[in-house]
This record gives sequence, C-alpha cells and structure tokens, in this order.
Amino acid sequence: MGIFRTKPVEQSIADADEPEHRLKRDLSATDLTVFGIGVIIGTGIFVLTGVAARENAGPAVALSFVVAGVVCALAALCYAEFASTVPVAGSAYTYSYATLGEVVAWIIGWDLVLELALGAAVVSVGWSQYLNTLLDTVGLALPTSIAGETATVNVPAMLLVALLTAVLVAGIKISSRLNAVMVAVKLAVVGLVIVAGLFFVRAANYTPFVPEAQPRGEESGLRAPLVQEVLGYTPTDFGVLGIFTAASIVFFAFIGFDVVATAAEETRDPQRDMPRGIIGSLAVCTTLYVAVSLVVVGMQSYAELNTAAPLAEAFRAVDQDVIATLITVGALAGLTTVVMILMLGQSRVIFAMSRDNLLPRGLAAVHPRFGTPYRITIAVGAVVTLMAGFIPLSALAELVNIGTLFAFVLVSIGVIVLRRTRPDLPRAFRAPWVPVLPALSVVACLWLMLNLPVDTWLRFLAWMLLGVVVYAFYGSRHSRVAGAAQDRTIDLREGQGRAWLDEGGADPTGTSGTRRDERP
Repeated sequence: MGIFRTKPVEQSIADADEPEHRLKRDLSATDLTVFGIGVIIGTGIFVLTGVAARENAGPAVALSFVVAGVVCALAALCYAEFASTVPVAGSAYTYSYATLGEVVAWIIGWDLVLELALGAAVVSVGWSQYLNTLLDTVGLALPTSIAGETATVNVPAMLLVALLTAVLVAGIKISSRLNAVMVAVKLAVVGLVIVAGLFFVRAANYTPFVPEAQPRGEESGLRAPLVQEVLGYTPTDFGVLGIFTAASIVFFAFIGFDVVATAAEETRDPQRDMPRGIIGSLAVCTTLYVAVSLVVVGMQSYAELNTAAPLAEAFRAVDQDVIATLITVGALAGLTTVVMILMLGQSRVIFAMSRDNLLPRGLAAVHPRFGTPYRITIAVGAVVTLMAGFIPLSALAELVNIGTLFAFVLVSIGVIVLRRTRPDLPRAFRAPWVPVLPALSVVACLWLMLNLPVDTWLRFLAWMLLGVVVYAFYGSRHSRVAGAAQDRTIDLREGQGRAWLDEGGADPTGTSGTRRDERP
C-alpha cells in the first residue's frame, strides 16, 4: 500500500477511545449549530456584502449568496455523511485517511493547517480594526501603529487570540457557552439590521436588479484569475456572469461550517447531531445573508456602498448613528467567535494527525481535568498570536478560500470512494444522489478555485510542496498505521516460520532467529 495505505474506519473510532487521547463528549446538536453560526457569520456579512454588490453584482448580490450557499450545501451534505459515519476529530483529514490514503490525508491536513490558522489570524486583525472603530466613536481610538489592519504590532489582535486560547484550553463546554453568548449578540444585531433597515428601503435602489455586464477591471499577470490565464475566459462584473464572479468572493462568508465536523469526537451523539449541526447552521446563515444583502442594497444604491463597513455606513447615510454603532458591536462579537472556532478546528486537526504519529505524538496529550488537547491548543494560540501581531496578512487572505475549496473537493470524492469500498458501514446520514451530488460539488468547487488569482495558486502550491517535504522526512517514517501494518506482517511471517520449523523444515521467511524486541 505504501503512502496510499488507508486507515480503517473502525481503527479511527477505536483510537478515539484511548484513555490518554479521549476528549470529553459535551456537545449537543444545538451546540454544534450555534458553533456553526458562530464561525460562519463574521467578516462576510459585515464586509463582503458591500464589496460584492458595489464591484461585481449590484443588487443581485443576494443571488450570489444563494449560489455560494448552494455550492457549500453540496459539500455540507458530504461532510454530514462522513461526520455521522466516522465521528472522530480531524474532519477532512480523517475522512481522506479512510478513503484516499495516507499521503492524501497528510496533504489535506497540511492544507487545513493553512486554512484554519491563517483564517484565525486574518479575522483577528479585522477584529482589531472594528475595535478601534468602536473606540473612535467615544474618543479613545488607539494609535494605528498598534491597532487596526495597518498596525506594526497589532496588540488588540494578539490579546484576543491569547484570551481565546485560554478559553479553549479550559474546556469545550466553556468554549460553547462563550460562543452561545457571542452568537446571541450578533444574531440580535443582524436581526436589527434586517428589521430596522426595511424602514429605509427604496424600491428605486433595486433597479436594475442585474446591472449591465461590463469587462472586469484590468487584471493581468499574477493577479489575474487562473481561469483567465489557462482558458482565456475573462470574468465579467455585473450581468448574469457577474453574479457568479461575486459568488467566488462571498464564498469566504460561508467558510467555517466544515469546522463543525472537527468537533465530532466531542459530541454526545455524533451520528444524529453532526448532520443537524452542519446542515442547520448553513441553512440559517444562508437565509440571513440573503436577507441582509437585500436590505442593504435597498437602503443605499449599490454604487454608493462603502466597501469597508457597508452595513454601518448604510445606516449612517440615513442618520441612524446609534444603529451603526450597534452594528460595530455585533461585528466584534461575530469576529470573536470566528477566531475561537477556527482555532478550535485547527487544534483538533493537528490532534488527529499527532495521534496518528504523522506529527509528534506528544502533542496529542489530553488535559486530565479539562479534557482538551491543551499542548496543541497552546501551540496553535502562540502561532496565531505571532501571525496576527506581526505579519501583514491582507495579501494572504485568499489562501483561506483556496484551502477550504480544496478540502471540499477531497471530501466530496471521498464520499464516492467510501460508498464503493465500504458499503457495509452503518451510515446514520446518507447524502442523496451519490455519486451525482458529490460530483457536482467537485465541479462547483473547482470552478470557484479557478476564479482565484494566479499568485494565490502559486502560494498554495508552494505550501503544499513544503508539506510533501515534511511528510517525506517525518510523517512517512513515523506513521502509526505503517507501524501497525509492519507488525502484522512480522507476526504473519513468524507464524509461518514456526509452522515450518514444527514440521522439521527450514524457515522460509528467514525470521526464525529474529526476536520481537530486536525488530528495527
């Protein structure tokens, strides 16, 4: 089997019950749904609505959210089947290990390290910007050298990550409770935007609903979409195709529902609750995105929307400064939960990889009192803190998109493979229309990936190449699955040798003189 050896589903489930690596099962379907809402509703609803409407789709941005939601729904159904069938930590990494082989699992695990850690750092920097905006309204703005997106050392972002690291170490239930409070705040603010905004909607702002198509702004070289460089297709702004162009941008707003799957091992009844949490959170968030986008483009002409804070500025434009301030508070709450849950997902993926010896096994230690992978959580927190505090991240944000879409592609393929290789496995939830639905998911995700810039692809490939090198020099040499396979082979050969010797023959395996404690 070599590098394409797979890890049996039964073994993954058994590993989750090892005393030294057992996580506390404290989460319900409601907790998972709230986790999903907590990580999905963030930067997207408070920022990307204005960007996509003004630059790509006009009032039809609501349809762009629908398109992106459908793409995510296709992948979500695949995730739901896997999460109910293989209810252990690791998400796409674990699913790929069971279906596509160890090297593919490593690659997707390495990809998730990029997606989740970088995503958490990017969002924490955005949180710092919103905090400074809020402080500015009361005359207490921090110097831009230590706060906001242009800070030299982003102190608020670093403090946020450090605080959330402590919360994550303290236990999954505490994290869940903090998330529930923050989600309640931002849902209240989103509801306020929808209800209050309806009083300021003007029908004229919806005309034309789909503005006339126009060539996209000059983009060439590394910043051009890959589809343009490879196929010669130039994406357009506005018009029908502009809706799909905007969908590849607002897709960032949906990132996170897959993180719910990383908490499968901490769910009381994962077979029942994981599908509910994944699909439920995605359905709620898609509905809210469409409603908010319709309200904001109705309040203000799409050509006049502010691209940095469209919701708040739309209310300021109609002299509702109090609501604009509350929107900033909601954004802070929203981004807080996004950072926390991305870090939660990151620690669980690395936990699963360490338990399989693809990363140092000592990292997978579980705290005896809190029941959390505390070493990994602290390490993740330290890395994200440094990234948020010192590294300019704006140019790297698109890597989060491509990393997520790549994970969706492999999970969708994995559903088809596991249906064929293990049709006997009990599946509490079955994705409909397999293999058609997963195939559509693959095509849709690849199309969105092709709309990302060339330099994003090059950075992504460079990160993947680095991952292959790490696997070659560490993961492949320490793999727990490879070690178990070697032990089984040695046991078989020794058994054959003993049988021949009992019959007075020579040992055909050449291992009769090899003691178990002398194995290399």
